[in-house]
Amino acid sequence: MKPLPIRFKLTAWYSAVLLATFVLFGIIAFFAMQNGIETTVDEGLRDQVSGIRELMRSVLPEGPERLEDELREHSELRAGGDFSQVSDGQGRWLFRSELMKRFDIPRQNPQNPSYYNMQVKGLPLRVLSSEVRLDGQTYLAQVAAPMDDFYDALSRFRWVLLLFSPLLLVLASAGGYWISQRALKPVDEITRAAQDINSKNLSMRLRVLRSRDELQRLSETLNGMLERLEAAFSRVTRFTADASHELRTPLALMRTTAEVSLRKSRGEAEYREALAQILGESEKTTALIEKLMVLARADAGFESLERVPVNLVDTLSDVCREGRTLAEGKRITFQVRLAKGPILITGDPHALHRLFRILIDNAVKYTGPEGRIEVSLTVNPERALAEVRDTGIGIDAADLPHIFERFYRADKARSREQGGAGLGLSIAHWIADAHGGSIHAQSTLGVGSVFQVGLPLDMDGRGVRATSAASRTTEKSS
Repeated sequence: MKPLPIRFKLTAWYSAVLLATFVLFGIIAFFAMQNGIETTVDEGLRDQVSGIRELMRSVLPEGPERLEDELREHSELRAGGDFSQVSDGQGRWLFRSELMKRFDIPRQNPQNPSYYNMQVKGLPLRVLSSEVRLDGQTYLAQVAAPMDDFYDALSRFRWVLLLFSPLLLVLASAGGYWISQRALKPVDEITRAAQDINSKNLSMRLRVLRSRDELQRLSETLNGMLERLEAAFSRVTRFTADASHELRTPLALMRTTAEVSLRKSRGEAEYREALAQILGESEKTTALIEKLMVLARADAGFESLERVPVNLVDTLSDVCREGRTLAEGKRITFQVRLAKGPILITGDPHALHRLFRILIDNAVKYTGPEGRIEVSLTVNPERALAEVRDTGIGIDAADLPHIFERFYRADKARSREQGGAGLGLSIAHWIADAHGGSIHAQSTLGVGSVFQVGLPLDMDGRGVRATSAASRTTEKSS
């Protein structure tokens, strides 16, 4: 079943709410009108009883006959007569109007003034019975008012509600549909514009309505999403192109070496040399593919890290032993200063080992003979701070903001000579970020570079307050 458009849903909800409103309004209006009519009639009946009471007080001492004459005169003065009657405490009638006699309204003696409705000979009446006390005697005064005209008005009002409410509902629903269609027209325009955007024109943007409402925020949000998608698509495209370029060079070299070796018969030494070249390029290609797989799995969310307590002092010490061996081959001074005591964080020991190894390997690669590398580890109350400082070739200020991008190499010629593909720092940045940490670089061309890694401490572990730093070893590799 095809889903209904949102304008139909909005109209349906609007109509349902409006219908409920009409029903509630009709019920309230009908009973309010009925109550208003009865209140008005009751006020007239009370005034009529008050007039009878004052008349009894003034003429009753002259005798019951005098009272009957006065009440009959007042009754005849009313157009069409009135409904009134008076009886004494023994139930004897002192006065009954002609209408009271005709409809034979019974005597009802209440404790307090009492209003009630009754139907007599097809005529609806509203009756008030009230006691009147004069000179120690109790009398009963009863007055009534016909309600037929009022009930006819109520009936007409009810029919007006029943007949016109559906018509108003239909008209209001049509108006609501028209309003919803106009209100959603910009959404349709946004939808059509968004449908025209694809991978070939991600630079297109939606027109932003300067309406200062939800539609403007929707357009701005979608444009922001398109900007992020364009940036992500560009990174994927650039990543694919760079990966293809990096893989093409070693594969072409291996193929060329094999083809040249097979063109004619050669000696064992030449074949071994060719195989050694192919093996070396294969190892480089394998390392590159491994790095690409790490980053691809990280992007897809499949590269999961182990979460265990890790002592950064032990991890960095292990990496420094490997780095010292590399530094010795280039006659580089390798200094290590680590904080005393265990420094615990929660993380993946293998990934952290790889992070520090990348930084130290890069320092060794780009530091010349007789240079110096310093590795330090300190803590503050919240974070562990690792630093790798070298006196290498440095990084140009224009390249520094891009060094953590994939396949970015500040010195492409030297990087290719030394086997770098521009992925190491990208992996290091991902590892630091995955541990809730950060990595920053400072560098001056021709002077050297400093890479700083900050990692949050495991506050449940022990030894995290160790802040005193001591020089563990200072060696010079010759």
